[in-house]
Amino acid sequence: MKFRHAMVCSSNQNRSMEAHFLLKKQGFDVCSYGTGAHVKLPGPSLREPNVYEFGTPYKQMFDDLRRKDPELYKRNGILPMLKRNSGVKLAPQRWQDNAADGIFDIVFTFEEKVFDMVIEDLHNRDQVLMKTVLVINLEVKDNHEEAAVGARLALELCEQIEATESWEDSIDDILTSFENKHRRKLLYSISFY
Repeated sequence: MKFRHAMVCSSNQNRSMEAHFLLKKQGFDVCSYGTGAHVKLPGPSLREPNVYEFGTPYKQMFDDLRRKDPELYKRNGILPMLKRNSGVKLAPQRWQDNAADGIFDIVFTFEEKVFDMVIEDLHNRDQVLMKTVLVINLEVKDNHEEAAVGARLALELCEQIEATESWEDSIDDILTSFENKHRRKLLYSISFY
């Protein structure tokens, strides 16, 4: 694969990790991140989320939630999700703290507010390399079923972009065709490193 990809959601748990898992399995050079201040997972009620710092290992979260209420977190899919995540990488990472990870060619976000945060962060960085980065937002609801659909759609788009000689020349046609086929509106922006 010729491009480096980043998958980004709010907490680097569900949508970005499902896409990271799928693209990694298909041989893509891929990383994943979250843009939130903290990692939030559903708790026993909406007002009681489980909150962790970025960098807290997925295994540690798994053990913590299994201790708290194994039935609840198994039933709502959080424990299986954390188990999958720990097989992909050690811990959730924050997009705004990723400069040491190098540059990406294509960044996928799965929520418009995350897209806006990624664009803002890229604009606030020193753009010394003047290397383009394509940022695409594919709106995906934050649940396990939609995350699986979103990951497959992200994979399809990545495959189409990888198949081009130069994405800069064909991105409009690729995205228009995708939107027509899947009836999903995409946002995209080109930024620089």
